Amino acid sequence: MHTLTVGLGERSYPIHIGSAILTRLGHLLKETLPAHRYAVISDNRVATLYGAQVLQALQAAQLEGELFTFPAGEASKHLASIEQLAGSMAQRGFDRGDAILALGGGVSGDMAGFLAAIYMRGIPFAQVPTTLLAQVDSSVGGKTGVDIPEGKNLIGAFYQPRLVLIDTDVLQTLPENEFLAGMGEVIKYGAGLDADFFNYLGRHREQILSLDPAQLSSIVSHCCALKAKVVEQDEREGGRRRVLNFGHTIGHAVEAASDYSLLHGFAVAIGMCAVADLAVRCGYAPTSVQEEITTLLQAYGLPTTIPEALNRERITTFMQADKKSIGRRLFFVLPTALGQVNITDQIDSAALAQVLACNKTA
Repeated sequence: MHTLTVGLGERSYPIHIGSAILTRLGHLLKETLPAHRYAVISDNRVATLYGAQVLQALQAAQLEGELFTFPAGEASKHLASIEQLAGSMAQRGFDRGDAILALGGGVSGDMAGFLAAIYMRGIPFAQVPTTLLAQVDSSVGGKTGVDIPEGKNLIGAFYQPRLVLIDTDVLQTLPENEFLAGMGEVIKYGAGLDADFFNYLGRHREQILSLDPAQLSSIVSHCCALKAKVVEQDEREGGRRRVLNFGHTIGHAVEAASDYSLLHGFAVAIGMCAVADLAVRCGYAPTSVQEEITTLLQAYGLPTTIPEALNRERITTFMQADKKSIGRRLFFVLPTALGQVNITDQIDSAALAQVLACNKTA
């Protein structure tokens, strides 16, 4: 087991990464997050796969837990689901002496974290991510929230977990599309923060796609370390943390315009290619940067163009509602070189329109 720390003073917390973490879950919780009972929040698909195992791990450590589920998918990520889960917990008598476990992918983590932030004005929680995307990104950093019709994650809170438990064994049974979606976020770290890591992903593509355990542990640990460092510098996304939104301004809009039929990591991959194109058109980056990013994403089987069927005006509307805009100014994270980005609102609107118009499937 490899352990990292997100250093946030009194709210610092460990990230445990390794094999068979789920079997040790109860004992690890006892060390860092003791509670009377644990509400395990999961979608119905993940609950079928790992719910019983987590409850058994709690029991093995002489801890009590109860499983609460919701229908799998982004469509469940709304306030009505939070109300239903909170009501179920209240009916079962959960109080401030209890804690929440977020078991699953990004949707489960976002929802369970937000529920923890507001249930009885806040109870502690732990992240137990079961997808590559959640392990390398959404489980770390304390972003929680739900969607509303006007946009993705527009209602939420910054609320840090007490610990993150990452069992890399679960990636062996992850559906291929879910794994590839996670690689979209993995590649984001290389393209936006670490050129050496970007090149590493290119050299080790075959081993990574074959789910080599050592490679998976390595890339998860590296991404978590990169994110932890950024979060330590800027917990609430006032400045530096916005580099992690590389690919997300357009990506979130594309995802929402698809009515969430596109997996988040696929939308981020499309968004990275679109802003790389925008960076070239606006003079922030040479063409080679756009080409290298696009080539690596394609090598991992990720989409690189906006589906033609998606309405461009609808995409623009979702972008304008982006929660990262300030004073009606829309900021983009543009690559300037591999591993380097520039955050700017100085974008030529005609160039953006050209990117959205040209960046489509044949």
